[in-house]
Amino acid sequence: MRDLAELVITTDEFIRTEVIAIDDKHDGDIELAGGDDLRLRLQAAARDLGIFAPHGPTEFGGLGLNMEERAPVFEAAGHSLFGPVALNINAPDEGNVHMLDHAASEDQRHRFLAPLVRGEVRSAFAMTEPAPGAGSDPSALLTRATKVDGGWLVNGRKWFITGADGADFFVVMARTSGDPGDGGGATMFLATAQSPGIEVLRHIGTVDRSMLGGHCEMTFTDVFVADADVLGGVDEGFRYAQVRLGPARMTHVMRWLGAAVRAHQVAVGHVAGRQAFGSRLADLGMMQQQIADNEIDLAATRALLLEACRELDGGGRASQATSIAKTFAAEALDRVVDRATQMCGGLGVSRDLPVAKIAREIRPFRIYDGPSEVHRWSISRRAVRAITAAQAGGAG
Repeated sequence: MRDLAELVITTDEFIRTEVIAIDDKHDGDIELAGGDDLRLRLQAAARDLGIFAPHGPTEFGGLGLNMEERAPVFEAAGHSLFGPVALNINAPDEGNVHMLDHAASEDQRHRFLAPLVRGEVRSAFAMTEPAPGAGSDPSALLTRATKVDGGWLVNGRKWFITGADGADFFVVMARTSGDPGDGGGATMFLATAQSPGIEVLRHIGTVDRSMLGGHCEMTFTDVFVADADVLGGVDEGFRYAQVRLGPARMTHVMRWLGAAVRAHQVAVGHVAGRQAFGSRLADLGMMQQQIADNEIDLAATRALLLEACRELDGGGRASQATSIAKTFAAEALDRVVDRATQMCGGLGVSRDLPVAKIAREIRPFRIYDGPSEVHRWSISRRAVRAITAAQAGGAG
């Protein structure tokens, strides 16, 4: 593997010289900028520079970085909203690469993982459903798969499926036993987009516009999935999904950290060069507090991120560490970009600077990958369990 510091420098230069201008010209709207055609052009350039698929397994052309090594590379890519697409580390493909690398059979690795790592196809992770189905509570899963000769028939409705329009295949979470509310009984299936019965109904209009393939509502009607395309074990879907969730939360943090850093840098440059009230804006106490608070939030986000990454690299589930890092980061980075907007004044809400579009894109992170409120509930429950167990052990 090439030197990590060199990889970060090359990524940063690539983003600054070849990607940011396209992003800014189209106000972060990936479809307006060219959609999949743009993806293929940028990915070819990244491949030529040797910075493509830094997270992917080396056997399929990736660089094989672990979680801690990914952090500075993903952050550098995140300086542009299109940077993750260019390096093939955008959601949901990046999370699916991680999960397939851990859970796929040898045949599935070659049919699904290899082309995904090489950027030949896109994918989507289909779990979220309209109420009362699976959302923040995955155990509410309604989509059901029924066993038939040679495979399964999948029926259900999904929505907010990122990247669904144009995806080559879907990782579909469906119930194979039990009832909604049960903690188990889910299975993951690999279904190609060409399978009869899969229909993308619409793009759900959201504030963010940088996610290739949109956030879609879709249906599965008697979709046949062969036994060979069950991902992981039958009735073990929730367990296998945990392999994806923690790392995917942290790579989201990495990418949005890069975006927030750019907003902050633009804002600091603005106040350092603007005169008002007899001095530079950057010399005013209120402005200095905004800058300092941003620096603190960025540094704290990076520290919590790296702590969780080390725990993941050590083989742990890191459920508490990733929930803490995700919750803090989603809110801290939102604060950073909001302060940057304020520091830039009228320009902060205009298209003349990139701050407004970053604010638009980063706000949903407090909801995606689990709302902050759900993570706080989980963090609290784990803390109470740990203290209760310690007290019980001491009493014994």
